[in-house]
Amino acid sequence: MEIEVKLRLPSSAAHERLSAVLSAYHRRTHLQENLFFDGPNAELASSFAALRIRFYDLDSRCVLSLKSKPQISGGISRIEEQEEPLDPTVGRHCAADPSRLLLIEPSDVIRRVREEFGLGGKGLVCLGGFRNVRGVYEWNGLKLELDETLYTFGTSYEVECESSDPDEAKNLIEGLLQSNGIEYQYSEKSKFAVFRSGKLPG
Repeated sequence: MEIEVKLRLPSSAAHERLSAVLSAYHRRTHLQENLFFDGPNAELASSFAALRIRFYDLDSRCVLSLKSKPQISGGISRIEEQEEPLDPTVGRHCAADPSRLLLIEPSDVIRRVREEFGLGGKGLVCLGGFRNVRGVYEWNGLKLELDETLYTFGTSYEVECESSDPDEAKNLIEGLLQSNGIEYQYSEKSKFAVFRSGKLPG
């Protein structure tokens, strides 16, 4: 179970302000490309699951993941997540020909896609995706991830923090934002849900 605080920032100005406030705590910045896959009849989405390939930093790393049973409330997201490393070259081949994904062995993620979601004989389609610029900061005992997410229909901004004590983490992050006059809202949708909706959160 992945448990994260997710707070949405309303503008690039708020994103830049928080980035400046956290600059002394910056550790790295990742360029991410996220591609999503489903069956021909949306078998995964209809079961509240998402299959993703994520490429990092111009294909220096690649991760295959299956997320399911998402819940988000009060700025705290809970989702079941299973991840596996994937050779970036294999990932690119799968992006070009999604049927190759079902041939990856050994893979617990793909085994679940085939067996649990019944996609062994139906094939997969690529839904497209989005890019994300993620700044990673180590602040006050927390790893904060400051995201600038570039969809085809616009750009959104968010700060995330995975934590075993999300309520305490949320209180600390809200205090940081409030003390620096940075506006924010609780995120109500995952990035994948925003992508699927085709519009930025209102």
